[in-house]
Amino acid sequence: MGRVAYGSAGLLALALLTACSEAGTAGGTAGEPDGVAMAGAGVRAPSVTFSPADKAADVPTDQPVVVSAQGGTLRSVRVEGDKSGSLDGVLSGDRTRWRSTVTARPGVTYTVTALSVDAAGKQTQAKSTFKTVKSNKTFDIKTITPNKDYTGLTVGVGMPIMIEFDQPVADRVSVERNLIVRTSKPVEGAWHWFDDTHVDFRPRKYWPAHTKVRVEAKLAGVRGGPGMYGKRDVRLNFKIGREQITKGSTNNHVLTVRRNGKKIRTMPMSAGQGGQWKYYTTSGIHLAMSREPVTIMTSPGIGPGSPGYYRLTVYNTVRISNSGEYVHSAPWSVGSQGHANVSHGCVNVSPANAAWFIKNTLIGDPIIITGSPRQLEPTNGWGHWQESWKQWLKWSSIKSGPTVTLP
Repeated sequence: MGRVAYGSAGLLALALLTACSEAGTAGGTAGEPDGVAMAGAGVRAPSVTFSPADKAADVPTDQPVVVSAQGGTLRSVRVEGDKSGSLDGVLSGDRTRWRSTVTARPGVTYTVTALSVDAAGKQTQAKSTFKTVKSNKTFDIKTITPNKDYTGLTVGVGMPIMIEFDQPVADRVSVERNLIVRTSKPVEGAWHWFDDTHVDFRPRKYWPAHTKVRVEAKLAGVRGGPGMYGKRDVRLNFKIGREQITKGSTNNHVLTVRRNGKKIRTMPMSAGQGGQWKYYTTSGIHLAMSREPVTIMTSPGIGPGSPGYYRLTVYNTVRISNSGEYVHSAPWSVGSQGHANVSHGCVNVSPANAAWFIKNTLIGDPIIITGSPRQLEPTNGWGHWQESWKQWLKWSSIKSGPTVTLP
């Protein structure tokens, strides 16, 4: 079924196609002549139109409920389900049309009760019922990031919003348009599907510092695929901290930290030594993914007893990719820091600088490395900013747009 247009022209067309019930025959006061108000002879009660039509079945959950009145105005409209709560909605400015603003639940019979008023002030009640399509299974949000436990609720300006579903989503458009991002400052952004269970949001540019953000996943009843509907709504509030961006080059061996545009620290570094591809530090826009006081690091692809194998306990680490890259304390390479690349791919700094960096870094802070022939892949950790805006939008179902202003 096609979607219902929300504009006034679409509503008028819809009204012409749906069943009309005269107020006197749909909940009017007993004993009144059909369609005639008590205000005086020849005065007809308002004609009330319902969509979905009365007794309609298998109604899509995302089809809006529309009630229109001709020859009068609507005083109130209630839409109540037999297995779920009511559906909220809004009246038009002239009070002649009402439209629901939330998604219905599957397998529910709804009763629509409309109270209309004619020019003389006579009130008349009309009712209609419809039943939504049944659900075979549900889907839910498995994880949403940022979150209180893993990232904290104050994050860096590069932080994406990342949602993982517990079931593959086939109807991406239906789901994506019910993922609402509200912000305290205007932001242009878009969702991006990495696969059928992962959809992430990032702004076109970094978040403005100190922006408040609310994610509203209004998925209860939303179609995710044939016979599959959203289990519940989810809401997340978080905020963006100060702007801190760290930049380093594998050629000049220095990390420079700027906060709100001002340089606050310079740290000598040593990057990946190369030779083998896995021993290059990746170039690109990394994000701080975790802060770990202690990390056990082992040689990639090499087992115990093999040449080159190592197992180290490393302190004050900030993870920047999923391929084992960290900014971390490396007292054994202090002599090379600022001069040469000697690591197996991590960014080595002194113990003092590592202690400062982990303390002063927020999850989601950009850490930009240049100079290496190996590029960070967009799917390596949180490499979201490695894609251009044009590339990012290729995997969005409804493209970009401004966020909704927080109330």
